[in-house]
Amino acid sequence: MFALVDVNNMYVSCERAFKPSLIGRPVVVLSSNDGACIARSNEAKDLGVKMAQPWFEVRHLERTAGLIAQSANFELYGDMSSRMMALAAQYAPRQEIYSIDECFLDFDGVRGDLVDTGRHLRATVLQCTGLPTSVGFGPTKTLAKLANHVAKTEDRKPGTYPAHVARVCNFGNMTPRELDDILRRTDVGSVWGVGRKTTARLNEGNVRTVLDLVNADVASLRRQFNVLLEKTVLELRGTSCLDVDDAPAPNQQIMASRSFGEPATDLTALSEIVSGFTTRVAAKLRVQHSLAAAVRVFITTSPYRRQDAQHSPSVTMPLVRPTSDTRALIAAALRALEGMYRPGHNYVKAGVMLMDLRDEVQTQGELDLFAEPSGPSELSELSTEATTRAKTTNARLMSAVDALNLRFGLGAVGVASGLQREQGAGRHAAKQQRRSPRYTTRLDEIATVKA
Repeated sequence: MFALVDVNNMYVSCERAFKPSLIGRPVVVLSSNDGACIARSNEAKDLGVKMAQPWFEVRHLERTAGLIAQSANFELYGDMSSRMMALAAQYAPRQEIYSIDECFLDFDGVRGDLVDTGRHLRATVLQCTGLPTSVGFGPTKTLAKLANHVAKTEDRKPGTYPAHVARVCNFGNMTPRELDDILRRTDVGSVWGVGRKTTARLNEGNVRTVLDLVNADVASLRRQFNVLLEKTVLELRGTSCLDVDDAPAPNQQIMASRSFGEPATDLTALSEIVSGFTTRVAAKLRVQHSLAAAVRVFITTSPYRRQDAQHSPSVTMPLVRPTSDTRALIAAALRALEGMYRPGHNYVKAGVMLMDLRDEVQTQGELDLFAEPSGPSELSELSTEATTRAKTTNARLMSAVDALNLRFGLGAVGVASGLQREQGAGRHAAKQQRRSPRYTTRLDEIATVKA
């Protein structure tokens, strides 16, 4: 049996955990530069605010409907997610973290009433973090995710489904008739992996509900669509095709990018920004014990500023040796930037991507195995010894930097060219005029209690 644990309106819930006055009020969280709505409370959804809707289109609701906007606080959200995931992991032998606000749990071999377990999990997460969750159980991952959708929908819109499935829904303890009734009430587009285009095509074939999809001919679906939809149908019928991935594969690419608070025109400002991005992705690279063999950098002007000269280049820099050393990666990124920068352009966005990622241990072994001798045996031995010492020193330096940043907060220690930007200083930092404090990761922003 699988469970899908999902935080309700994650970003908004994180804000409400530290600002109880926001509970029950319409709230949206804005993207970088406060440009668009990337999270909405149920009350904001009821006002008609759409996902990714530009803020200027709904700003009037501040005055007319009491809408409250918060700038995105990703450092807070990431830390709160880690706390929630750690609590959820205590309830099952295996966990797969699916996204910042969702995780699968494998309850195979776990005894007891799963609905009671789900309620206890919800209560624990709420008590320890202040985050409300929904829990769905099913014999497959697809059914667990659908059960979570049912639990969340009934909680928000009572009467959509039977009242007892609100917040915690277990498909595993339902009779076939009860399950069919729920599947009949659920639109086929609610199924995990069934997107809008697939939904439209299914609707054309008179497959409108999840029950319609369950009863559809699998062979016909495979011919019309693909094997993935066939697996989805099998999962909906109770045949497990997807296992919990408790050791997900490392990322094949790692990227950091954002728009600027103000356009950047000079190379110095862009260099600081790109260095900051590279510092961030290099730290993520080391977390997954990988090395990068190439660095891609892009900068772009705004297509919406038609009065500006347009220039949106990108350059990929291959590295002589795969590395995770921030200094080497920054050097490559800055070479790429210098090669494509043009004076007199208003750049509004930049990004850095680490590519061709390789396993650290395996790659180091290959490099040592195929390293060519640099000369006579004695010189070669000395050179190899010096190289080994240098690698060890560099690795220890990067480990020390990561440890200090983990302890004292992101940007506490870094390469000088990127340190200012990594700390968010300067006029090119993303506009976050409505950002709440980073309560859980910055000592100088910790919440204070007065009695």
